[in-house]
Amino acid sequence: MFRLWTERAIPAPMRELLEQYAKHVGTGADFPDDPARTAGEAQGVIASARVQYNGVFFDRTPHLRVVSRTGVGIDNIDVSEATRRGIAVCSTPDGPTISTAEHTITLMLCVAKQVKSIERALRERSVKDFFTHYQGMELAGQTLGLIGLGRIGRRVARIASAIGMEVTAYDPYVSVEEMGQMEVQKTDSIEDVLAAGDVVSIHLPLTSETRHLMNAERFARMKQGSIFVNAARGGLVDETALVAALDAGKLAGAGLDVFDPEPPPQDHPLLHRDNVVATPHIAGVTVTSRKRMWEMAIENAIAVLEGRTPGHIVNPEVLAK
Repeated sequence: MFRLWTERAIPAPMRELLEQYAKHVGTGADFPDDPARTAGEAQGVIASARVQYNGVFFDRTPHLRVVSRTGVGIDNIDVSEATRRGIAVCSTPDGPTISTAEHTITLMLCVAKQVKSIERALRERSVKDFFTHYQGMELAGQTLGLIGLGRIGRRVARIASAIGMEVTAYDPYVSVEEMGQMEVQKTDSIEDVLAAGDVVSIHLPLTSETRHLMNAERFARMKQGSIFVNAARGGLVDETALVAALDAGKLAGAGLDVFDPEPPPQDHPLLHRDNVVATPHIAGVTVTSRKRMWEMAIENAIAVLEGRTPGHIVNPEVLAK
């Protein structure tokens, strides 16, 4: 029987699935200050986003053959080091797609409709005439600019189109013809998306090239009074520049599910504004998607350990070894 270690405590329904194939040798939740303490005998890991899977971790898990991620992001996994050691890295890119896309639209709507400030005003009875006071935005006929048109970006585009928005996107890996089939207008640069978008939403992985992709210069290129949404990775955004753009009135507001670092400090300036709706990196995590990601991650890990091709592997060259 295989030996699997899980970064998070395994949910009860998943325990039965896991026990069909493997012995559960420990969890990162057992020792928060030293998550890998119980991982030494593991042949497979079911990984989340809180632990760094690098040479230090791999030195402590000499039997490890697969790191299987419950999610799409792999920025906490040193893939090149894993590959060098013959460790397969898997992910579940289809697992959080629906939930993340729905949450992105939720953030966009909450900011556009000023839900946070208007709820507070209602609760505090600080406004006498809401009909005159309320300045919510109608999104039908507005332009949504997407930076990245992968699985999540495409689903966001579909929902936005359904509520009457025009959609434009920058993604060098998607052709004009393919975007046309999705009724999305392709742009030649990120700057073109920023200039066109009444709402701009970013859907990219975090890499050395994309870190702080949204900086002061790019926020300055956005439309006056536009909305910025990020449910991808906090490191994509220079948060100081975002605060400055909000302070200057360049942006009407922002919807954020991610920060850098996470969790953000309690006095973080983006947490205490009526025009910023913030959630704690839960866009991709609903009851349904969490179950789907656990099942996919376990199935990927077992496939590698049994010598089969998993549903999604990041470094397939390892399988040849």
